[in-house]
Amino acid sequence: MRTRYRLTIEYDGTPFQGWQIQEKGRTIQGVIEAAAETCFGEKVSICGASRTDAGVHAIGQVAHLDLRRKWPEERVRYALNDHLPATVNILSVTEVPMSFHARNDAKEKTYLYCISRERTAFAKKYVWWIKDDLDVNLMHRGAQFYAGFHDFSSFADKRVDPSSSRRVLITEAKVEERGALILFLVTGSHFLWKMVRRMTGILVEIGRGNLLPDIIPHLLAAPSSLPAQYTAPPSGLFLVRVWYEGEERGQIPWPPWGVGIR
Repeated sequence: MRTRYRLTIEYDGTPFQGWQIQEKGRTIQGVIEAAAETCFGEKVSICGASRTDAGVHAIGQVAHLDLRRKWPEERVRYALNDHLPATVNILSVTEVPMSFHARNDAKEKTYLYCISRERTAFAKKYVWWIKDDLDVNLMHRGAQFYAGFHDFSSFADKRVDPSSSRRVLITEAKVEERGALILFLVTGSHFLWKMVRRMTGILVEIGRGNLLPDIIPHLLAAPSSLPAQYTAPPSGLFLVRVWYEGEERGQIPWPPWGVGIR
C-alpha cells in the first residue's frame, strides 16, 4: 500500500523555469522528483498546490508525494534535502490520508509582492526596485477594490488554462510599508497566470500618480489590455501560504531575508 506525504517547501525561484516540469528547463518539481527517485529508488510524481512562474519564489508551497513503502516523516525530509540544491528546502513532511490532494483541497492561497525603495546588491533577486516616489496610501486604497468576487480576465495571461475560472474570490488585499519595503499582500481562492504581478503593476502606476485608484473597478468590469502593459517582474513575488480546511489563520510569514534592505 502506498503512503502519501504532505511537503511544505521553500525555494528561490531565480534559477528555475517555474514549478511545473517542462520539456526544456530546470524546474522545482523536476529537482524534487529527481531527488525522491534517487533517495527511494522508485519513479515518483509530486503535485504542487500552485504552479508558480519562472523566477517566482515560495516560503510556503505545499505538495504531496506518494511512496511505495512507509518511511518516517523526518527521514523523508532529511533524505530529500540531502539531494536537493541549496535553492530548494523541504521545511516539513507529514503523512496524510491518500485522499489528501495538495492542489484540489486548497481553500485559499496567500501571495506577497515586495517592492524596494532602495537599491540593493544582495536582495535584488527578491524585490522590484523602483526609483520613483510611490504614494503608499493611494496604492492601499486601490488594493481595496480587488477584495470581493470578481472576474480577473483583464489581469490574466491569454495563455491561462481554459479550465481555470476567471472569477476569483479575494478575501484580503492590502499594501503596507516596512522600512524601505512596500509590501502587497493578497489572499484568494485561486490565482490566474500572471494575475498577482499585473495587480501589482497597476498598484505601482497608481502609486506613481499615473492612474487613479478607482480605475480598478473598471478593469474588473470589462476586459482590458492595460494590466498586461504593467506586469511586474517575477523577482518580488512569493507564495507564502496555502490554506486548507480546518487550519487556523495564524500570522502570515514574511520572507526570511532582509540583507541590504533596512
